[in-house]
Amino acid sequence: MTTLATLTNHQIRLAARPNGLPTRDGWSFTSEAVAEPADGGVLVKTLALSLDPAMRGWMNEGKSYIPPVGIGEVMRAGGIGKVIASKNPGFAVGDIVSCTPGVQEYCLIAGDQIKRNGLFKIDTRLGTPTQWLNVLGMPGMTGYFGLMDVGMPKAGETVVVSGAAGAVGQTVGQLAKAKGCRVVGIAGGAAKCEWVVKELGFDACVDYKAGNLKNDLRDACPKGVDIYFDNVGGEILDMVLTRITRGARIIICGAISQYNNTTPVKGPANYLSLLVNRARMEGIVVFDYADRFPVAVAELSALMKEGRMKSKEDVVVGLETFPETLLKLFNGENFGKLVLQVAAD
Repeated sequence: MTTLATLTNHQIRLAARPNGLPTRDGWSFTSEAVAEPADGGVLVKTLALSLDPAMRGWMNEGKSYIPPVGIGEVMRAGGIGKVIASKNPGFAVGDIVSCTPGVQEYCLIAGDQIKRNGLFKIDTRLGTPTQWLNVLGMPGMTGYFGLMDVGMPKAGETVVVSGAAGAVGQTVGQLAKAKGCRVVGIAGGAAKCEWVVKELGFDACVDYKAGNLKNDLRDACPKGVDIYFDNVGGEILDMVLTRITRGARIIICGAISQYNNTTPVKGPANYLSLLVNRARMEGIVVFDYADRFPVAVAELSALMKEGRMKSKEDVVVGLETFPETLLKLFNGENFGKLVLQVAAD
């Protein structure tokens, strides 16, 4: 019989702040004994981790919407786990939970840190654990509230989403279709574009790696762009700004094309298009909507049950692969939501 005293927690900690792409030597690999939870606390075994572009920003020193990961700290990451010890009446051994375990095999969460950690039981009848890291997790919540609250879609409008084959993009596009919009994706590579159109039901998808982005975007959006959900920033954002309609709404979710720049990032050159078109550009930080997550989960899970929302995950196995697996995000190698499987159960 396995006891907590026999378990070892393997961890990956931030050893140095990266300049450009993070490399394996910027991480330290540590281990420590697994401890019993104190009164009110729980011990969670990590099953799977969500790898997200925002993690690159958390490695940087400086003010942001969330404090940076400190040097020597376990790298921050959201995930799904199983409660293996509990001294909290709200959680039982065996419960499958969503939390922020970090990049480690076990996470000890004190009673007074449960809310801050984001610990809650998930309903696996609504979706699989990996789907709870995708459509029903932070990416899905980001896509839902970014589109619905900031974008405010109306039937018949044209919605463009970059990073269309990624975690947030796939939810945004499918949700926009469900709301009666014309949806155009931007993705890298013919395979991703074909999947976005044939499997997710987008009306069109522009391959930014091939052809002429300006002409392809014009052809795909003959009436202009009413809503743009931006996950990449850079040149693609600038190009879309030339196509926006009067009163357009632009949701700034991320700028993955800029995260590893070693020189200061400049803003969009075509920003005056916002003035000319009386348009609005607004950022989305998903934590602002935490109290309304159940509303989004209910609608998105219903769409999945009806077959109108698909959830594709790109799963890589092994905690030790984290440094290289994370880079898949920035090399455009992931196909769907990138998930790191830490344990089978």
